[in-house]
Amino acid sequence: MNKILLCCAAGMSTSMLVQRMEKYAAQNNIDVEINAIGFDEFSEQIQNYDCCLLGPQIKYKLAEFKQVCDSLNKPITVINTMDYGMMNGEKILNETLKMITSDEAK
Repeated sequence: MNKILLCCAAGMSTSMLVQRMEKYAAQNNIDVEINAIGFDEFSEQIQNYDCCLLGPQIKYKLAEFKQVCDSLNKPITVINTMDYGMMNGEKILNETLKMITSDEAK
């Protein structure tokens, strides 16, 4: 099972996106665990996940969080602003699973 962590300012706006991603995963029999947190919880939570997606509103945290993720061999990226705004759970989940898979191949 892939475990995906979404991180935003307070974990609120990404919660709706998590629901969309989980709904798509359930409809397509994709075994995944997805959680949303505020960025202040990142350091204590990231070790429990396969990757991290940052909400566009905290993309300024990418360099800082990438150092942590790199040390744990976990991919991290900022969610595409358009996909985030449209709450496109299907596209975001599919791109995330590709990112995890390509990272595992390294």
